[in-house]
Amino acid sequence: QVQVAESGGGSVRSGDSLRLSCVASGRSDFMGWFRRDPGKEHEFVAALRWTGGEALYADSVKGRFTISRDAAKNTVQLQMNGLKPEDTAVYFCAASEYGWAWPTRNSYEYTSWGPGTQVTVSS
Repeated sequence: QVQVAESGGGSVRSGDSLRLSCVASGRSDFMGWFRRDPGKEHEFVAALRWTGGEALYADSVKGRFTISRDAAKNTVQLQMNGLKPEDTAVYFCAASEYGWAWPTRNSYEYTSWGPGTQVTVSS
């Protein structure tokens, strides 16, 4: 089973940028980013298909966030620009390994999750 770990979170102000990184122990079909506020369910943010590098984004982050990969390093990044207070959440990197068909935007399609990294955006 692939293990993943996120990094790069922090506290920023509205309009600032952050770049999250996810290191995976191995290759999986899809990699995704989700976020969660305390007491809430995971919200889809972005996903990437290793083969071809096709990306998928939630409507709330389109045009602001960019997901990318480095196949040689088994890493996935999430560049977040134009951050807003509503982006505040714990961000999780996740790997999909059960053969789900693209596109994958549901949490149940991902089986390996990192511990999360906090992103806080103030006004």
